[in-house]
Amino acid sequence: MSWRFLIWSGVGITALLLIIGGIWLLSLPGEAARGTPAPIARDETDATIAALKPPKRQRPLIAIIGINDMSETTDYLMPYGILARADVADVLMVATRSGPVTLYPALKVEPHATIADFDARHPDGADYVIVPAMSRDDDPVALQWIRDQAAKGAIVIGVCVGATIVANAGLLDGKAATTHWYSVKDLKKHSAIRYVADRRFVVDKGVATTTGITASMPMALTLIEAIAGRDRAATVARDIGLASWDARHRSEAFRFTRPFALTAITNTLAFWTREQLGIALTPGLDEVSLALATDAWSRTYRSRAVTYAATAGAQPSRNGARILPDTTATDWPLQQSPPATALLPPAKALDETLRAIDFRYGARTADFVAMQLEYPR
Repeated sequence: MSWRFLIWSGVGITALLLIIGGIWLLSLPGEAARGTPAPIARDETDATIAALKPPKRQRPLIAIIGINDMSETTDYLMPYGILARADVADVLMVATRSGPVTLYPALKVEPHATIADFDARHPDGADYVIVPAMSRDDDPVALQWIRDQAAKGAIVIGVCVGATIVANAGLLDGKAATTHWYSVKDLKKHSAIRYVADRRFVVDKGVATTTGITASMPMALTLIEAIAGRDRAATVARDIGLASWDARHRSEAFRFTRPFALTAITNTLAFWTREQLGIALTPGLDEVSLALATDAWSRTYRSRAVTYAATAGAQPSRNGARILPDTTATDWPLQQSPPATALLPPAKALDETLRAIDFRYGARTADFVAMQLEYPR
């Protein structure tokens, strides 16, 4: 009798959960809005450039901070790679403590310095501090260092969900801001912050914020324009394969939809089909293209990007980042080797990676990844 009761109780609970899940799925929008983002007025663009002018040095000092246990891959590496290749500022990746920074969802890098080392070398602080998304948005050491840098006159830039870290540091109170579409509700919990839709990035009184992960690309180019002029930004834009970099955006195109939820559920449940895809680390590899490719493949819920090299030592990237391989190997099984998109210019690398994901797992998974990256396609 007791076993029958337990079995029927389990069946009843399962049925109830399925009903609740079905109702929840039906409550989600069928698809995100489509349409072309409205252009940005010239005076708004000029004001943004003016607000991002170097606050201290003629050749600015830029610090990108991460916590060692999981900072977001592309948030951390993309601003570094784009700004370093522009050669208009000194750019350093820093971490809250010594040791490598494990990035999420892929890659591991050696930072240039700890925040303590940075403070000892640069007691007057940075000109710009870039804050990526991190596994913790309340890390007390990171929050205090960001506050201290702002007090020394640094312009603070929150990339993607890094905006919530900047908010938790108290630097967005009374200001306009944006963030990744999935975290807008978290940002709105701060009643003193005015959320701005339909902008890839927003600058207000010494603090900048961006939308999703890929928004650090136009943000970095805008920062280059503020430091060194439009011609220099245009040169870098051509180098990375981006035609334009203003703040235009259509927020309604990025939201939690029924296809998004179904793809996440379906791909997660099909755990037996999950793959480890090997990407070779070679000296001089473009760190931005690598970050975009590994980030995208690791967000399918069907695969995880794994880096390998012939030795266990860190491999220097194109612009001096030191990337540690996940494993030591000289090759990888062909059927688990994605196309070598990390060898392409960054924007092209992401587009080709999404096409490869479409070919391997289907269009819905490619759209699912693009939505997570908040990448207009």
